[in-house]
Amino acid sequence: MGKLLVYLKDYKKESVLGPLFKLLEASFELIVPLVVASMIDVGIANGDKGYIIKMCLIMTAFGLIGLVCAVTAQYFAARAAVGFATRLRHELFAHIQRLSFSQMDKEGTSTLITRMTSDINQVQSGVNLVLRLFLRSPFIVFGAMIMAFTVDVKAALIFVVVIPVLSVIVFGIMLISIPLFKKVQAGLDGVLGITRENLTGVRVIRAFGEEEGEIHKFDTETDALKRMQMFAGRISALMNPLTYVVINGGLIVLIYVGAVRVEAGILTQGQVVALVNYMSQILVELVKLANLIITVTKAVACGNRIESIFEIQAGLKEADTVHTAQGEDKNRIKGSEKESGTVEFDHVSLRYHAGGEEALTDIHFKANRGDTIGVIGGTGSGKSSLVNLIPRFYDIERGSVKVDGVDVREYPLAKLRDKIGIVMQKAVLFEGTIRENLLWGNENASEEELWEALRTAQAEEFVLQKEKKLEERIEQEGRNLSGGQKQRLSIARALVKKPEILILDDSASALDYATDAALRKSIREMPGETTVFIVSQRASSLLHADTIIVLDDGNVAGMGTHQELLRDCQVYQEIYYSQFERKEGAKA
Repeated sequence: MGKLLVYLKDYKKESVLGPLFKLLEASFELIVPLVVASMIDVGIANGDKGYIIKMCLIMTAFGLIGLVCAVTAQYFAARAAVGFATRLRHELFAHIQRLSFSQMDKEGTSTLITRMTSDINQVQSGVNLVLRLFLRSPFIVFGAMIMAFTVDVKAALIFVVVIPVLSVIVFGIMLISIPLFKKVQAGLDGVLGITRENLTGVRVIRAFGEEEGEIHKFDTETDALKRMQMFAGRISALMNPLTYVVINGGLIVLIYVGAVRVEAGILTQGQVVALVNYMSQILVELVKLANLIITVTKAVACGNRIESIFEIQAGLKEADTVHTAQGEDKNRIKGSEKESGTVEFDHVSLRYHAGGEEALTDIHFKANRGDTIGVIGGTGSGKSSLVNLIPRFYDIERGSVKVDGVDVREYPLAKLRDKIGIVMQKAVLFEGTIRENLLWGNENASEEELWEALRTAQAEEFVLQKEKKLEERIEQEGRNLSGGQKQRLSIARALVKKPEILILDDSASALDYATDAALRKSIREMPGETTVFIVSQRASSLLHADTIIVLDDGNVAGMGTHQELLRDCQVYQEIYYSQFERKEGAKA
């Protein structure tokens, strides 16, 4: 948690002024019991109404000044806390963006969302309360004890006993609560994960009639979370009754001792009232401190969870220097013209996690500029893993992946990915207009370039049918579009970029055969020599590829043209004939 406080450095002034104004408010609050004592001992005892009015005006003035100080302190504390949380959220989001796909898969989406939302909100509340109360409450507690000594030393000894007892209760409960709240937050992660899974997979759940099972699973998780929260809540709830018992016990002793000393003429009635007021102030402030401790406990637990994400070193290290083919130091990597647009896999092996099985083993091939490379294989054979190595979404274990003759690990990631247009296996569109989604590919693209990309992606027709054309709104994840429309827009977005290397990762699975064929034809006819990688389950989509790579359980089972593989590769034969047999059977 301590490492996160660096994000308060831009709010040093607010972090100082907030507690300072709270201390000013507390100082006026400590003077009030003495004013009340003076009012009783002088004004009421002597029947001096003018003195009583004078003291009332002084108390009113203290109250107004204290109010102004409290509001000012709240303003500075809120400004610092909100600013701190905003910067922390920005930095955490930026750090998550730098994590590799493997690290994101390991941490889990639900965990990262919890860190970004509820955990940061809890830390923000903790920082706000600390700036307002962390100094004020102890100041009032010990200030009240010191002021009690100025009134009467013997009676003030009661404060010396009460305050340590209260401190043991407060900090003891805090030490027990911290690990409990950590478990509660971990349980919240689990509930969020199930909720997200159910919402994203609601159609599948309904299709298989698994509503009751998922409801039972969700109820089980939420019941477990409820039990953890109730147990942690019960421990925390002990704080108030225990502190009230101790304080009220102290008040009973204080009133008894005060009565005896008033009877003996050592204390005045006003002084006893002042001592009781100081004890009451201690009670109020310790209740506040108890609540502060609970909030801070939660904030520290959440802060440690956030810090654990920051401690994950970015899996993809960017090159410190950039090179050219001639070894010159330039602002960007530039391979030779001969190697431009080429992709080479040099005996590449990939393992997602240390100690895990190899996802790809000894992949070796070279794609020249303008080539079309097809990648086919069974489910889980490593097709997507292979093409994801080109933009360096994962780092390889052995060998090298070269783009334009340069190892991808020597590229700044932005420069590398600027050369590549990729359409993921799952089409993802963002909330906004069609134009805004297309401009992700190239924010400076002209109107004609957008329509050209749509034509190539076979998306022009359905966009023209929309009432607002390019200004038509798309809902989050493209919920108001069909699967084929989402895929075609995703392809158009990649084409707007005019990449040197285009990767289509099973991105035409929702298209019919005629549209798929028209798409491949238009991509082949694009101006320039774009190197194209097509990952597909359909053998028909790869018939005209210059080279087809057949993967089987992470290994290359065959490589060559369609005719060569159909003759020599058993895995390819099984895939091809099974698909065409089904197609012929369907026609019959």
